[in-house]
Amino acid sequence: MLDLACGTGRHSRLFLELGLQVVAVDREPQDIPGARFIQADLEDGSPWPLSGHRFQAVVVTNYLHRPLFPRLLEALAPGGLLIYETFMLGNERHGKPSNPDFLLRPGELLEAFRGLAILGFEEGFVATPKSSRIQRLCAAAAAKG
Repeated sequence: MLDLACGTGRHSRLFLELGLQVVAVDREPQDIPGARFIQADLEDGSPWPLSGHRFQAVVVTNYLHRPLFPRLLEALAPGGLLIYETFMLGNERHGKPSNPDFLLRPGELLEAFRGLAILGFEEGFVATPKSSRIQRLCAAAAAKG
């Protein structure tokens, strides 16, 4: 599975505990024992560090760089799952991020990944772990055959 913009590796560690192989990518160096870590700035125009690699699951949380949406689709293996959660417009009332460039528009994840089978979608206010406005999407790529 791929943990994109993994930060300190909270999700990577969870999936490792479940016995999965994990590739974790972040701009800052991280020490995530058991994971294959790739240090890459995903926003500086460098080549996509995962060209040709496909994953059974891709997880992205608390990160938004819209030009990566097509790359995430390419990274999904047939039948693979995409789990994406990040902040949306209205979050500026609750804190950071507050820059609209880093906030999803209503329904944006649904639109961006409309070619996948949507298994679940939520958008709106959450109180925990902190008050914020978010979108959550779980979607599957078509299975081969």
